[in-house]
Amino acid sequence: MARRAHLVIDAADYFEVIREAMEQARQRIFLIGWDFDSRILLSTGRRWWQGGRKRNFPARLGAYMVWLVKKNPELEILLLKWNFAIVKYLFRGTMLVDLVRWALRRQINFKFDSAHPVGCSHHQKIVVIDDMVAACGGIDMTSDRWDTPEHLPHDRRRRRPSGRLYGPWHDVTMMMEGEVALALGELGRDRWKAAGGAEMQPCRPQAESPWPQGLTAEFRNVEVGIARTRAEYGGCEQVSEIEQLFIAQIRRARRFVYAETQYFASRAIAEAVCERLMEDDPPEFFIVNPRTADGWLEQVAMDLARVELVETLQAADRHGRFAIFNPVAADGTPIYVHAKLTIVDDEILRVGSANMNNRSMGLDSECDVFIDSTRPVNTGVEPEITKIRLRLLAEHCGVAEEEIAAGIERHGSMIAMVAAFNAQGYPEHKHLEPLPLPDLSEAERALAGSGVLDPERPGEMFEPIERRGLFRRKGQLMRIRLMKRLRRSSEG
Repeated sequence: MARRAHLVIDAADYFEVIREAMEQARQRIFLIGWDFDSRILLSTGRRWWQGGRKRNFPARLGAYMVWLVKKNPELEILLLKWNFAIVKYLFRGTMLVDLVRWALRRQINFKFDSAHPVGCSHHQKIVVIDDMVAACGGIDMTSDRWDTPEHLPHDRRRRRPSGRLYGPWHDVTMMMEGEVALALGELGRDRWKAAGGAEMQPCRPQAESPWPQGLTAEFRNVEVGIARTRAEYGGCEQVSEIEQLFIAQIRRARRFVYAETQYFASRAIAEAVCERLMEDDPPEFFIVNPRTADGWLEQVAMDLARVELVETLQAADRHGRFAIFNPVAADGTPIYVHAKLTIVDDEILRVGSANMNNRSMGLDSECDVFIDSTRPVNTGVEPEITKIRLRLLAEHCGVAEEEIAAGIERHGSMIAMVAAFNAQGYPEHKHLEPLPLPDLSEAERALAGSGVLDPERPGEMFEPIERRGLFRRKGQLMRIRLMKRLRRSSEG
């Protein structure tokens, strides 16, 4: 259960609220992430006032950690990070100084996580404070994350520690208070122990909550579910709750699935979507994606697979119920989508670290949280989920939420609403563009379909090709793909 839960949209707000929550910590701050960069700023110069006077605190993450333990000698800070990027730290300048400063403080413990098979990563993004307040979503405390919902072109506040600017970046995370924080703390403690750390006890019960002052929660006294991915390793069994939940939620959708995801390359998810699209009256599938993946290897692994899957789903989409969009800033700059969020029929709100790619289904350690309004204790939360969906669409389209709601009512669907907005033309606004699909060579299609660079389970790359990849011997995806190829051959 969660006494309070709030969806934080974009890292400018998240860094501010998590900074305030950490300042109110009494016993333990536990940060679990794919990456940390101690050089980032948790505050961008906003003036914080308390008791009629200005509050002073270090803005930089590394200095802020030291300031916290100096202020509270009873506070313990734990940081657990994927071990792959150890070498990268050598090139982060003052971060080496921060690591030394942290090491000299008995209250701060930093550990690299390598407790996974070769080829897997530790991808969760979780913060747990006093086992009472937690955050779970897509935002790492690292560079290239900070941005506001305005996603202004060439925003000079969007600056790396090196001083170079980076482009617009969209992300979300969920803040929660209550028993769910204790459960996420237990998940973190188990992971800490698996990574070689000492066994930890839960925090002592306390009356004061570190929930940020002034943060208004959309949800109160709701049941929050937790879904995980974990590869089989050592004495730990394979956990594929995230994949199972995605498929179950897609199958139960009646009206629509709205999703924001960094990648769209999962065979299992695409297969479930394909089955629904072939129905007589399928739900609408509205996907928000970045224009391209971030990084050369990700572009090869994810973008090529996305083309193959999207083309196949478009071929199966007889009723115009599937669309994939890229958000664009007012000057035409693509906005990078790092969020991992799904809304189903305004009944389910799901946020976490898992992307719609194969790795998140079975390789990497992932954690998602979700609120399901069909659970008896969650009755009545649908209007708040609707507000969140309209707010996200308004952010992407650069118009008011009321205009989004009226557009959907007028045109009958989110897809038709966006098409109508684009036909009118909003040159001065942010907007959503249909994702352009490049033409692939036969070699690129073979690489995309093989799944070599994005396997579903450890060791899958060593299996015969017919047992893995995007298009297996059974399933609607394979059938639609074969029909599409025959059609293309006859036309050529």
